Amino acid sequence: MKDFDKQIEEQQVAWRKLHIATGELGIQNGKKRPWILPQYLWIEGLWEPIRKTLPIYLETEQVQRHKGCHNLKSSWMLCANLYFPFKDDLPLLTSFLRSNVDPTIETVDRIELEYAEDGELCPSQLLGEPEGSRGANQTSPDIAFIVNNGKGLVLTENKYTEHSFYECSGRKYSPDPKRCLDIQSVLEDTENTCYQLQWEKDGRPNRKYWDYLKISDYGKENLKRCPAAYSGCQLFRQQALTEAIAQSGKYNFVISCVAYDHNNQTLANCLKPTGLYHFSDWGKLFNGKAKFSTFTHQQWVKWVRQNDSNGHWKEWLQYINQRYGY
Repeated sequence: MKDFDKQIEEQQVAWRKLHIATGELGIQNGKKRPWILPQYLWIEGLWEPIRKTLPIYLETEQVQRHKGCHNLKSSWMLCANLYFPFKDDLPLLTSFLRSNVDPTIETVDRIELEYAEDGELCPSQLLGEPEGSRGANQTSPDIAFIVNNGKGLVLTENKYTEHSFYECSGRKYSPDPKRCLDIQSVLEDTENTCYQLQWEKDGRPNRKYWDYLKISDYGKENLKRCPAAYSGCQLFRQQALTEAIAQSGKYNFVISCVAYDHNNQTLANCLKPTGLYHFSDWGKLFNGKAKFSTFTHQQWVKWVRQNDSNGHWKEWLQYINQRYGY
């Protein structure tokens, strides 16, 4: 059986042959691939109606588009195609999030890509990260839904063909990476075990992720290593950001969320060595104010198909089916 990533490669190459005029291969990370467009043609990977509105949004909001957006397998582009168009149909999105993320969601007020708060709640202040920008060099969830008249926030990491939520950079540079695998030391002596808390010795600011995270009894019983060590770094950083914002009191509730393709079993099971059968159990690891939820891209498209009573999204549904098979 072909692995999921290989299936998507073939699917996107087949779509390209029917919808992209040039066969010129693009380059990413120094390699040419048939599913990568030339960089100047990145916009042809977008659903046609947002090819003007999305670049305007990015410029106006000072959002950095992903460097790999010319890759037809890009999860950033999938996110734009699947969710950005619905900034003009918020009631449909509201009903979906209420049914699939949290029943207390009453309205969706707006959609934001590469979300970041300002002032004291910006990632550099909350998390001790260097100054970055939305979409570059900071923890910026792929898409955020501001809900309930600005009283609720859903921060969402969007995934497609990724194999994991990536290894912790602290472990990558640690002089003793094995200590990240000693969960007792991580929990009982975090300051001396986590290299992210020792970076100031190298002239970099210490990260504050652990300042906001408290491991639950479930986590203490099930974790086999630091939850960020091998495959959970993005989830760890987003959980810290979500919890920090939740603790600020600005919102009635803040939810950390993941949107993903349900066929990507490699991603689903990437945290098994950490102690979680499926990454959807991530929220059980922590005690705090922040909630955790997941939904699949297939659930979203099915919801639109079933609830688009006036046929407004007929062309979008056709595009998404042809492009992604949803």
